[in-house]
Amino acid sequence: MQHYLEIEKLVCGYGENFNLKSISFSIGQGAFAGIIGPNGSGKTTLFKGIAGDLSLKSGAITLNKTNMDTIRLKEKAQKIAVVTQYTEITDMTVEEYVLMGRTPYRSHFQFFESNKDAEIAKKYMLLTNIYRFKDKPMTELSGGEQQLAAIARALAQEPELLLLDEPTSHLDITHQVQILNLIQQLNQDLNLTVLLIIHDLNMASEYCDFLIMMKDGDIHAIGNPSDVLNYQTIEDVYQTVVITRENPVSGKPVIFLVSKRVLDQQKGQNRKKDSL
Repeated sequence: MQHYLEIEKLVCGYGENFNLKSISFSIGQGAFAGIIGPNGSGKTTLFKGIAGDLSLKSGAITLNKTNMDTIRLKEKAQKIAVVTQYTEITDMTVEEYVLMGRTPYRSHFQFFESNKDAEIAKKYMLLTNIYRFKDKPMTELSGGEQQLAAIARALAQEPELLLLDEPTSHLDITHQVQILNLIQQLNQDLNLTVLLIIHDLNMASEYCDFLIMMKDGDIHAIGNPSDVLNYQTIEDVYQTVVITRENPVSGKPVIFLVSKRVLDQQKGQNRKKDSL
């Protein structure tokens, strides 16, 4: 798989408080990659550095062998689309909101969307199953529907790289699966390179083909889900006892939690056995 996004010795952060520790990795074109790790591990800092929301202190980000610093903002917006964790709540209709994704393609004196823009917006509203809401204000949609509208707007940019910051947070399992299935389909059908922050390790395992596990501003483990999501690595990073097994259908790792009560009971039973 051809390297598409390359991160080389990237350092960015917040003054002296928190900075990444010279991060390096690469993602192939058409990959579905996830950034995982506990709160405060550096996931969001890395994401913001790649998205351009944080200035780099050192290092480089290369997109298809082109340094991102040399790409004009308009061209960058045609290549990279970002979906944040919280959708902007606005009174504009869903269609107007999705059409904002066509802004990078407007000419200097173009004040209205073209027929092509409208067709592209319609295409992705249909694909995300929100076309039926096109005339409704964004404020009247549920959280899951707003997230689908945000994804439709990002897709209307026709990007090569889609960055998503916890796209399934605060959603019920129905909408979580719907959104991740959609992203997986787009990744496959459009050869769209996807990089997302995701908290749920089981969903990360099932949907991603490449994982970057963060700890203390650095990469602790990297590779496919089977390489990254073993009990030892998870316990090292999350300080939580887990059991890992293989999903009998997909072959991906599945993580099971063990409550403190059960652990204490298990320890008590082991002590009794040892005393006999």
